[in-house]
Amino acid sequence: MSLLSASALSVSRGGVPVLDGVSFTLGAGRALVLRGPNGAGKTTLLRTVAGLQPPTAGAVDGTDRVAYAGHADGLKAMLSVSENLTFWAAVFATRGIDAALDAFELRELADRPAGTLSAGQKRRLGLARLLVTGRPVWVLDEPTVSLDTASVALFAEAVRRHLGQGGAALVATHIDLGLPETDTLDVTPFRAAPRAAVQDEAFL
Repeated sequence: MSLLSASALSVSRGGVPVLDGVSFTLGAGRALVLRGPNGAGKTTLLRTVAGLQPPTAGAVDGTDRVAYAGHADGLKAMLSVSENLTFWAAVFATRGIDAALDAFELRELADRPAGTLSAGQKRRLGLARLLVTGRPVWVLDEPTVSLDTASVALFAEAVRRHLGQGGAALVATHIDLGLPETDTLDVTPFRAAPRAAVQDEAFL
């Protein structure tokens, strides 16, 4: 069963084309890891797939199934760890935050304001939001930034559990997370051709 697919997808950043003709299908229990150099368009592709910006061509099916975790952690600094998770659970009309607290070892920090957490703790909390969305597709942009080795292991286990429950993940990362049922997609061949410079005939 396909949970997320892209067909002949083209995306732009700031009005400049970055990727053309990207197609993929992501099924239940599968992970797809995006590869490519910095600036190749991975973040733009993920934002488009998540519905945060429109494609310039092509189509995405399954955006309504996506929970997105980008570079920002999406936290309210004045709310506690548990209040942040409760807020997101309400946004997605789901119940219960216990699994999220336990998966990312946040229970001892549950009453701490998010603004007082370390960078790594904030990242763990930001990723824990995925568990309260109820969405089957996780779209993740460099999710292990600011995480130490132990926290990376927690995250990888959370993704493995998600896949085992029939979920799917689309991930841009340079780290081998050891995920089962993983495919890779190198975006480099899909980089858009640079626009030809426009010459003003008055100077010819």
